[in-house]
Amino acid sequence: MITPTEQRNPRTLAIDAVGTTEILRMVNAEDARVAGAVAETIPELARAVDAAVEAIRAGGRVHYFGAGTSGRLAVLDAAELLPTFHAPDDLVVAHHAGGMAALLRAVENVEDSEEGGAADATEVTGQDFVVGLAASGSTPYVAGALRAARAVGAVTALVTSNPDAPLAPLADILIAADTGPEVIAGSTRLKAGTAQKLILNAFSTTLMIKLGRTWSNLMVDMVATNNKLRGRMLRILAEATGADADACASALEAAGGELKPALVHLLTGTPVPAAREALAAADGRVAGALGVLTATA
Repeated sequence: MITPTEQRNPRTLAIDAVGTTEILRMVNAEDARVAGAVAETIPELARAVDAAVEAIRAGGRVHYFGAGTSGRLAVLDAAELLPTFHAPDDLVVAHHAGGMAALLRAVENVEDSEEGGAADATEVTGQDFVVGLAASGSTPYVAGALRAARAVGAVTALVTSNPDAPLAPLADILIAADTGPEVIAGSTRLKAGTAQKLILNAFSTTLMIKLGRTWSNLMVDMVATNNKLRGRMLRILAEATGADADACASALEAAGGELKPALVHLLTGTPVPAAREALAAADGRVAGALGVLTATA
């Protein structure tokens, strides 16, 4: 049976016979269908976030497994959580079929190896949450990883663009964004890949929010790894507190470059050491720390 992503798209049959602008309009029109397909998965996506939060709070981790485009998107999502949310390196771990070498160049047969997926999943424990990504819903590498994860008791999810994914029985949570046939039949780096990117964005961002790594809609747990990010930290402090640039810079310096204690210090006037203590008592949540300090004032 041909999967939806492999079918020919009746709306783009003449894509090679039209002008450049019309090709781009066809691609854009198909892209516009993706957000709606992802929206339909929100109930399942919410279950996945809650399961991941529960796993992490119990001492577990989140693992992504994917091959090709799916694996590359997983690596990208996990990598960006450190500078954006100061997430520990091993909190969300991405496993790509074929390893680092396959990120830049396709490696023969790695996505077809169920044994490879199982081998990469040997570090998964029963406390973890595992997400398999497979546009077709049938990638053997992902199958091997999901089977191994379930064998040790981990909760599993599958992100796919095939509502009838063969791997669905291996997932406790099925997140199927029905993006339909691609502009070019089988080219899942297009709509299916865009859907995976949107789903991963939503999943990891919501996960970080639930873990207290934002305050309101501000990134208060970020790491200043370059001048641009340091400038962003100062702007966040100024916007959140109304303090002037000098006060924000002084607070950030006093906090050793950490935004959260600097923020709590500026909002409450509490010395930085006491702000750190309040944050620790509130599991790192700024709103909780403010509540702690208000209650003890």
